[in-house]
Amino acid sequence: MFTRFRVRPFVHPTRLVLRVAKLHPQHTSTSLVLRTRGWSSSSTRRQQDKDAESNGENKQKRNSSDGATPSLFKRVRTFAKWTALLGASSAAGVILLGSAIFLHDAFTYTERHVDRVPVNPLALHPETGGPKNLPVAKVLVSDEEDEENRKLAQKPRLVIVGGGWGAMGILKTLQSGAYHVTLISPETFTTFTPLLPSAAVGTVQIRSLVEPLRKIVARLRGQYICGKAIDLVMGERLLEVETVGPDGDKHNIYIPYDKLVIAVGSTSTTHGVSGLEHTFQLKTVGDAQAIRRRISDNFETASLPTTTPEERKRLLSFVVCGGGPTGVETAAEIYDLCQEDILNFYPKLCREEVAIHLIQSREHILNTYSEAISRYAEDKFKRDSVNVITVARVKEVHNDKVIYTAKGLDDKLVERTIPSNFVLWSTGIAMNPFTKHVSALLPNQVHFKAIEVDAHLRVKGAPLGTVYAIGDASVMETNIVSHLLDLVDEADRNHDGRIDIDEWKIMAAQIKKRVPMAEEHLQKVRDLFERYDTDKDDSIDLNELALLLQEISSKITPLPATAQVAAQQGKYLGKKLSKLARQREILYANDIPFTDEAVGGPFRYMHLGSLAYIGNAAVFDFGNRSFMGGLAAMYAWRSVYWSEQVSSRTRALLMFDWVIRGIWGRDLSRL
Repeated sequence: MFTRFRVRPFVHPTRLVLRVAKLHPQHTSTSLVLRTRGWSSSSTRRQQDKDAESNGENKQKRNSSDGATPSLFKRVRTFAKWTALLGASSAAGVILLGSAIFLHDAFTYTERHVDRVPVNPLALHPETGGPKNLPVAKVLVSDEEDEENRKLAQKPRLVIVGGGWGAMGILKTLQSGAYHVTLISPETFTTFTPLLPSAAVGTVQIRSLVEPLRKIVARLRGQYICGKAIDLVMGERLLEVETVGPDGDKHNIYIPYDKLVIAVGSTSTTHGVSGLEHTFQLKTVGDAQAIRRRISDNFETASLPTTTPEERKRLLSFVVCGGGPTGVETAAEIYDLCQEDILNFYPKLCREEVAIHLIQSREHILNTYSEAISRYAEDKFKRDSVNVITVARVKEVHNDKVIYTAKGLDDKLVERTIPSNFVLWSTGIAMNPFTKHVSALLPNQVHFKAIEVDAHLRVKGAPLGTVYAIGDASVMETNIVSHLLDLVDEADRNHDGRIDIDEWKIMAAQIKKRVPMAEEHLQKVRDLFERYDTDKDDSIDLNELALLLQEISSKITPLPATAQVAAQQGKYLGKKLSKLARQREILYANDIPFTDEAVGGPFRYMHLGSLAYIGNAAVFDFGNRSFMGGLAAMYAWRSVYWSEQVSSRTRALLMFDWVIRGIWGRDLSRL
């Protein structure tokens, strides 16, 4: 029934009007056509805008749905590209490094033959002489093995005793070819002593702190003799050295010298305390190795099930006597060992019962540093449960305990006991046996801790310009009164036996040259003069002058026995000796005395700051400023010590040790 109706498509009214106007223009109004066209254009635009919006939304939806996969693919492709580049560069680096090592081995592993080496017969069979009729090593074995060594054998003989900081300073700054250098030391290596506390607990390895002396002296084509200096014959310029022969017996020989430098360091002072044979010191590689073995043994024994609680507490009690840098750093390193390694690899009971005690005779630890640093270190140890005992003195040391005295509540001395199986003694310095013997040979040597030297580091009482002493083996003179007569002769221009203000200014300049450490106490010259001019006649007599010089002398503080002082003295002496060698002929030609004063001024110490490690933190004292902190300060402390290493080899090894310790921990083996 629906077939009679024809379905026509819908026609928009606008199109219908336009069609009628085209077929019958005479019957259609012009205004109607215009309005119809306006409707058409506006409606068409609206329809087009709707279509555009619809198309844009559809396109955005398609892009958002279809673009997720390409974006993820792009990221994966970028990651794969950089990973491949990293892998390829690493492989290329390994291949390049391997090739470099191969080429190095190919060109260095050569067959070298040494035939018919010339040796002076006197080197193999030395003549005897001297007060004890011992062999005199006038010629050494390698003095004539080549032309350069034969030339050096004709140079002045410079003998250096010791292989520490002072000796290294000389060897680094001495001009090559200026002297025939002979280095004498019982150890075949030099040691970076500030890091010995780290080596004692395995933070760094011993090999990273030592450098062979023969490699260091080779720059100067010098000689090395493994021996120990025991006596000195200044009249004949002979040094007696004790060596060990192939049979293990000791044999003494004489080493002749033109200039001798004593740089043998020091030992620890005893302060009259009994039982120090049960303690450890920390001055040499052997000391660090012995401490490491004892610490390892204590923890291993404490871990045994058969160890009693009382014995375990004694084994895990560590006593450090001395609150200086060495004692503080050792206590901090033991604490780090317990926190970072003992806690992880030993029964936790061992860590719980560890007790670290630090005994200090002064009111604060690190008492030579600023007060702020001392308090910071004490607070740090208090947080770490390190027992700091101040104003206390060790009375006796036994193999199983330490007895000390301290003030009680009523200010009376009370005796206390700490059971312990480990005691470190680090309480100041004393004379090395050789320096003690040299000091006894000279009548004007009155210092009881070291050899007294003048401002040019020459040993007082020895023939001028022949014997020097540096480092812990020496102490610069501070007594100005001993120069009173010489100062008066130089300054008293009218020879009336009195010193006026102008003559006093001349004398002050001379004092600064003779005793440079008095310079800071001579800033106000006129004020000092007026204070001692009691009769106000603008002059002072000799008695008043002696009192004035005595006051200045009492204010002078001796240089500290540190590695920094020894290194600066060694560098100063090396440069001055080189200058003496270069200007020898000029001085002789102009009739100028061949003395140290002719080529340079006196030694002046420049303090570059002090530092100490206190357990994942460090402190720096720069005199007027102090710096202390945690991890950042510790890395600054490491950077300073890393830069002060003797060679690039030890720098690399030290860096590897720190990295290995950070990733895998300390080596807990007992070696």
